[in-house]
Amino acid sequence: QVQLVESGGGLVQPGGSLRLSCAASGSLLRFYYMAWYRQAPGKQRELVAGISAAGSTYYSDSVKGRFTISRDNAKNTVDLQMNTLKPEDTAVYYCRSDSPDGGSYYWGQGTQVTVSS
Repeated sequence: QVQLVESGGGLVQPGGSLRLSCAASGSLLRFYYMAWYRQAPGKQRELVAGISAAGSTYYSDSVKGRFTISRDNAKNTVDLQMNTLKPEDTAVYYCRSDSPDGGSYYWGQGTQVTVSS
């Protein structure tokens, strides 16, 4: 069983920055694909950014150039640095881990990010 705990959310003004962190349990997580999703009110949950075990990254078009995902396998953490935040980035952000064989995945409880003046 993998447990994921997000932190770092909050209220920030447009143009500001936040850094989200996801702390994961489990010694084999270095082999897992890790990702950040978000869900805004009334909308479906969407993939924001992902990072493979080898360090390859993916970003959705809406955050490319503004967000950076990184992982520290020694600490079992994955971070999301969010810069130049916009009101449309407001959402609950979730951390997710996918097993290497794709047979299982786990979600964190989510952390709220609100971008507003």
